Amino acid sequence: MSSPYDVLVTGSAGHLGTALMLTLPSLGLKPLGIDILPSLTTSVVGSVSDRAFIASILGSNPIKHILHTATLHKPHVCSHSKEHFISTNILGTLVLLEESSKFISRIESFVFFSTTSTFGKALDPNPGSPAAWIDESVTPVPKNIYGVTKVAAEDMCALVHKGSKLPVLVLRTSRFFPEEDDDEDRRAAMGDENLKVLELAYRRCDIEDIISASVCAMRRAREIQWGKYIISAPPPFDNNADTLDALNRDPAAVLNKIFPELEALFKEKGWKHLERIDRVYDSSRAVRELGWKPMYTFEKTVERLLNGEEWRSELTARVGRKGYHAVSTGVYTKR
Repeated sequence: MSSPYDVLVTGSAGHLGTALMLTLPSLGLKPLGIDILPSLTTSVVGSVSDRAFIASILGSNPIKHILHTATLHKPHVCSHSKEHFISTNILGTLVLLEESSKFISRIESFVFFSTTSTFGKALDPNPGSPAAWIDESVTPVPKNIYGVTKVAAEDMCALVHKGSKLPVLVLRTSRFFPEEDDDEDRRAAMGDENLKVLELAYRRCDIEDIISASVCAMRRAREIQWGKYIISAPPPFDNNADTLDALNRDPAAVLNKIFPELEALFKEKGWKHLERIDRVYDSSRAVRELGWKPMYTFEKTVERLLNGEEWRSELTARVGRKGYHAVSTGVYTKR
């Protein structure tokens, strides 16, 4: 390892890890990617829960930033044990935090990538109830081992930060994967592109915007020291009772009122609207405190579609589909 790496990217074979490894060099940074899987963006193969391995990486490289994307995801619930989730998502995070805190004078940021899935049952208002407005004040109510371990890892971040003053920021990202939806009913309801465009209004983020949020977090971590942020395309809706009720009853009417040109666009493409929007992710704190400027909002996506332009970032295509494991026959099978 002769190159002076200054950023450690965990999970470098995954969606976010790959995107970071492809993007950071253009910003003048030198990332070192680690993963249990070899890949074109993996510098060294190894596990985040292997303390000796992590200690060696941090001790032999002038790492200033830790970008921790390595995780077992929701699709792994059907293929991996709870013990595997605990080992990767909790123990792996603890090992990284503790080993990083030994270099507190050098480390400028520890960015932990969490998920909006941590909110769990808080995202599911009863049928007929208004859509839930989700910001950082909402208490997570995880509903599976994935959510439980990500919440525990967030708490571990808070604990180690409090004891060591390691600058730690948690980014709760919404969905960004290019694979088809893992819910069979949602896949059957409409075309994949149709669904993903609509999701940008309330529960999706382009991967390029997640990377820009990551860079903002790296730059602001020492000043902020500790914080949790939802990273999702800013919604075009207001947080008021009438709007949230209307999103539950007739989201098409809400969107068509905000974007009058939408009706003709959808008719031209043969697209449908969702019957119900059950939650809205509010990422305004990240915009305000991190200085994040997302480029792939629902509004800009509509503009691109009307102009006949590609609405997804080039980075989305470069990263491509990853899948999550090879033991399932579902939409997340590696291929």
